Amino acid sequence: MPSGESNSEWLTRKRRIDPKLDACGWRRRAASGNGAYRLEEYETAAGPADYALCIDSDAVGIIEAKKLSLGPQNVLTQAQRYSRGATANSLCFGEYRVPFLYSTNGEVIWFHDVRHELNRSRRIAGFHTPGAFREMMQLDFDAACERLRATPNSHPRLRPYQVEANTAVEAAIAARKREMLVAMATGTGKTFTMVNQVYRLMKARVARRVLFLVDRRALAAQAVRAFKSFEPEPALKFDQIYELYSQQFKREDFDEDEQFDPTVLPANYLLDPNPDHAFVYVCTIQRLAMNLFGRQAAAKAFGELEGGNDDAETLDIPIHAFDLIIADECHRGYTGQELSVWRDTLNHFDAIRLGLTATPAAHTTAYFGSPVFRYDYRTAVLDSHLVDYDIVKVHSDVRLKGIFLQEGEQVGLVDTASGAEQLDRLEDERTFEPQEVERKVTSPDSNRKIIEKLREHCAQHEQRYGRFPKTLIFAAHDLPHVSHADQLVSVCRDVFGRGDAFVQKITGRVDRPLQRIREFRNRQNPGIVVSVDLMSTGVDIPDLEIIVFLRPVGSRILFEQMLGRGTRKGEKHPDKSHFTVFDGFGGTLLERFKQATAITADEPAPPSRTYAEIIDDIWHNRDRDYNVRCLAKRLQRIDKEMSGDARTLFGAYVPDGDLAAFAKSLREAIADRFNATMQLLRDPAFQKLLVEYPRKRDSYVVAIGTQDMVTTEWFLRDGEGRELKPADYLEMFAQFVRDNPTQIEAIRILLDRPRDWGTQALIELRTKLSQSRERFTPDMLQKAHEVHYRKALVDIISMVKHAADEGQPLFTAEERVARAFAQLTAGHTFTGAQQAWLDRIREHLIANLSIDREDFDDLPVFSRNGGWTAADRDFEGRLLAILEDINGALAA
Repeated sequence: MPSGESNSEWLTRKRRIDPKLDACGWRRRAASGNGAYRLEEYETAAGPADYALCIDSDAVGIIEAKKLSLGPQNVLTQAQRYSRGATANSLCFGEYRVPFLYSTNGEVIWFHDVRHELNRSRRIAGFHTPGAFREMMQLDFDAACERLRATPNSHPRLRPYQVEANTAVEAAIAARKREMLVAMATGTGKTFTMVNQVYRLMKARVARRVLFLVDRRALAAQAVRAFKSFEPEPALKFDQIYELYSQQFKREDFDEDEQFDPTVLPANYLLDPNPDHAFVYVCTIQRLAMNLFGRQAAAKAFGELEGGNDDAETLDIPIHAFDLIIADECHRGYTGQELSVWRDTLNHFDAIRLGLTATPAAHTTAYFGSPVFRYDYRTAVLDSHLVDYDIVKVHSDVRLKGIFLQEGEQVGLVDTASGAEQLDRLEDERTFEPQEVERKVTSPDSNRKIIEKLREHCAQHEQRYGRFPKTLIFAAHDLPHVSHADQLVSVCRDVFGRGDAFVQKITGRVDRPLQRIREFRNRQNPGIVVSVDLMSTGVDIPDLEIIVFLRPVGSRILFEQMLGRGTRKGEKHPDKSHFTVFDGFGGTLLERFKQATAITADEPAPPSRTYAEIIDDIWHNRDRDYNVRCLAKRLQRIDKEMSGDARTLFGAYVPDGDLAAFAKSLREAIADRFNATMQLLRDPAFQKLLVEYPRKRDSYVVAIGTQDMVTTEWFLRDGEGRELKPADYLEMFAQFVRDNPTQIEAIRILLDRPRDWGTQALIELRTKLSQSRERFTPDMLQKAHEVHYRKALVDIISMVKHAADEGQPLFTAEERVARAFAQLTAGHTFTGAQQAWLDRIREHLIANLSIDREDFDDLPVFSRNGGWTAADRDFEGRLLAILEDINGALAA
């Protein structure tokens, strides 16, 4: 056995490196021969390399080993020297004779493929197998990239920005980038863009084994549907060209009328990667974490694990099992433990890693780098691919100021453990801060009054559009016995009075939540859904028109994801022009995140170390002062949360079971009585009690006598995202009308030449107004007039004329048409045939506010009755003049 410095390196090789090489299939071989084997002390002109990995008679890899205490990254240059000095090797790649280089201390492994000058060294999770090396040697990456560049990206469903996203990804891959990020707003077709991207990469053989990683089973089912429905070639779906696999699903993960035949990935596809395989595997992060690290590690990171993973086994998956990983919703990782498992899972594979998100976070860009492509929400709205939102600020004294209960006031008390309720009279006054509302106290009157305000807005929407607006309410929690979600469901059913089926709760506590989500999306009922977290991300409800925030949100990422549920254009209701956000906290939620940058600084919550880990760090003198402070804080927290029974149990370890006093003196005890104190802290029974101590039984206060004052204030958002009151918006519109008669012919016609009014003028007016910087859409203008002037459904002609001259009256389209016809028909009599035509014209004008000769042959209401020829004959050749009179009267 070597001694001194070389002994450390020898131990690294024998204890840490050799077992890893054995597991990967690199057997020992003392001399050259056939097959895959490893040589030690491989001679080169630059000196002996620690290991050479050989296939048949050629060295294809060199490993330089260093002792555990050294970082291996900078040792790669030594491996490069050995590669250049391996002159006896038959391979040649420029100045290098061995292509694949490693440096390692047995724990950390760095790898460099030196065949191309743009290939960067990278840290990997393990050594490659001989099969991985054979596959890498056979792949002509430059030729594959050239095939990719030569492949037209012309799928008919692709939008221009989606093509740009594909182009940016492919350029990054060709430049040998291994991590990249694509940021696209919710609702802009991220999944479709990536499905098309995967097909292109697979067809060009840039990637063959693809992992599509999601964070929930619902998103996995959604991704499977996207791949199965994608038709990249005429009459051929994706899964008819390439294999498509997934984890196990349940029947309720798919629609009732949808074919349920997901194909589960065979285990050997993971355990023994085959270069001839070409497949996509859709999987959740939880499932893959179980496969890689075991069920216990996954449960520790994610808490409660999703169902459908009972068959998940721990597998020895080689690092080259996939050559492309797409991490959907890659901003996920709200806790340090989640983030750690996300990264460990991605890092296990030596693959190109592509992150996909609508809301990049600091920890996202730290891993994937800055986005290679970005298409943000504001741009998507301006391009008319998404809809913008109006704002209703709900001013509730309870939610903004809290609750004050007076001495003698009657309240309800709910035992949070059992659900038992009783009435009580307060013996002293109590004050609850706003952040404690729905956590420690609730006001039934407040919830009811907010829902009553919601009903008023829903009624206005239903009157205007002829449909009830699909509404999603985010509740504060769905805890047993005191569920805010349940309270809101009950109040909504009572206030709206449309039956139980009309209002439903969709949280993780309901039966078959994924099926409930599909029903909300596809059916008329439910019209209102109350949720907490389950529907905050990755759920598509295109026809959603109202989102209500009655839960506080601290993360900009989560807030934008929740907001993104409403941004999609309608499917059943293509006239959806916007959605409405109810900010139940007086607009403070929106204000908090309004100034946030596109890359948020939100950090995931730090991982929660166990008591045993903290105590072990104190014992081994690792940051002892810091860890003593951490432990003391936790002990003080336990003292506040424990029951009397717990105090008795702790009395076996600390005087009187007083953990607060023990925590206060802990630093002194560690310093003065280290061994005795550590003996107590390291006692397994004591550590178990720290976790499993009996908790106090909290009472949840129902402030039945508290009366809330609730008002609402409505705001529009212009084309630049600024919040405007209706009066300010209409003043901007009036200024726009006054400034643009010479630039917009339709405005000049309405103000100066009403007899020239017609369909083309109307089209120009609507187009120019909608495309303006201020976003003057007819729908937003109507809403602003309704709120400010208390006049519903004002027509666009009235809006323009009133903006130019406040003395002009505001009419609805029906009123304007009636006035025009009154002028037209005064003193005239008409035949029965003429009157029938006039009735048809009147109905058309109420919907369209203009009419031209072409309409008679183009529109069924006219053409099926003989069109222009029949109509002009009935009016004895005078119809063209009559239409001019009608248009002029409309615009007058």
